[in-house]
Order: sequence, then C-alpha cells, then structure tokens
Amino acid sequence: MTGPHHNLTETASDAAIDTACRVLRLPTMRAQFPDLVARAERERLSYRGFLAELLMSECEDRDRRRSERRIRAAGFPRQKWLSDFDYSANPNVVPAVVNNLATCDWVKKGEPLCLIGDSGTGKSHLLIGLGTAAAMAGCRVRYALAAKLVNELVEAADEKQLSKTIARYGRVDLLCIDELGYLELDRRGAEMLFQVLTEREENNSVAIASNESFGGEVGRRRGTPGWGPFPTAPSRTVRAPFNAYRSPVMSSPG
Repeated sequence: MTGPHHNLTETASDAAIDTACRVLRLPTMRAQFPDLVARAERERLSYRGFLAELLMSECEDRDRRRSERRIRAAGFPRQKWLSDFDYSANPNVVPAVVNNLATCDWVKKGEPLCLIGDSGTGKSHLLIGLGTAAAMAGCRVRYALAAKLVNELVEAADEKQLSKTIARYGRVDLLCIDELGYLELDRRGAEMLFQVLTEREENNSVAIASNESFGGEVGRRRGTPGWGPFPTAPSRTVRAPFNAYRSPVMSSPG
C-alpha cells in the first residue's frame, strides 16, 4: 500500500480524482467535482463540508437512479404522476385521501387498495401514480392489465410454469392490476387470477382498478361474494365519484 501522494500539481490532482472516481464507480462525484470545487472555494467550505457535499451528491443521485430503475421495472404503460391528477375533472376525488395513499403506508402494511368507478373517472391515472409513488419510496412494483395477466397465467399453466409465475408476482411489494372487470374472464382465468391474489394475501399489497364492485368477476366465478382475499383483509376502496370514508374500507370513486 502506497503512502500519501504529496506535491501533486492541480492538473495531476484532477486527473487522479477522475481516475479514482472511475475505479470506485462514483459517476456523480466525478461529474460534479469541478463545480463543487468552485463552490467550496467561493463559499470557503471546510474540508469536512466539501467532502460531505461530494458524498451527498453521489448518494442522492444513486437514490434517483434506483427509483428510475424501479419505475421502469414496474412496466407502467405511460408516465402518470399524482401531482398531475386533474381534481377539477372529478371534483368528488378528495385530495386528502390521495395524499394519504401517496405515503404508501398501506403498501408497507401489505394492505389492498381498490379503485372502483366508471371509465374516465381517473382510476388508471391514480393506479399508475400511486404505483410510481411506491416505486420512488423504495418498493418493488409491477403493473399489469388484468386481461394480459390472465393470458400470461394461462400460457404459464400450459407450459407447466404456473407456480413460478405466481411466485414471481407474489414477490413484489405492490402489484397493480388495471382494467379488471372490463373483459369477462372464463372460469380457468378467474381461478388463476384468484391464485395470484391469494399468494399476496396479508403479505404484500395489491392495487386494483375496476369498473365493478366487490361482488365482481372473481367472486361470481367462484360462487362466493367479494374478491378473493378481500373479504378477510381490510381494504381501501376508491369508488366513483370518490366520496371518501374510512371504516376499515376507504372509499373514493374513481
């Protein structure tokens, strides 16, 4: 191990820092170093203050890149942010309810969420926006259209990979299922979807956007009231036109 390098010129020091950042894989520190040096000299930062600024910039950028990777991995069909939701288009949506859901406490507790309402009431926007918020909060998220999810499950069953596929969906912290109820499911598809929901019951969260109520597709196909695990697990329901209430069910139409 070599000792400290003394009497390096400014140019040699910059080159050494650049090389060290490459070797240590610190791209943000490498990119921001010149600007931070100028700022440190201008504001007369202490050595500790300068080092803290460098390290914080790297940590913050890494957090941002991780969030971006989680959002991409979720497979959202388009970008939707809760901050862009048009409450004037559906004035019955209560911002306080959405803001409370955006904290993602329900995801951390493994609770389900139902967004129920007619077309055009903002269900998909909220579903994607809440999923994005969860990904930014560090959660593993997966988005799927109900019909595509069922097709994937049927294909997996035909290839004798159903257990692996269900387990893969069971591992994410939040599974977002969109457009459930828009297309009728046959008995086999409903049974497989029920298995996915059961796999997640009381362990990991599922968020569903649907135009049907609790006595919908899965419940009818199984001949039982409600959706899979939902009768036994407290859920939050956002129901058009979004008149919110708590009980254990939080309802706001959407």
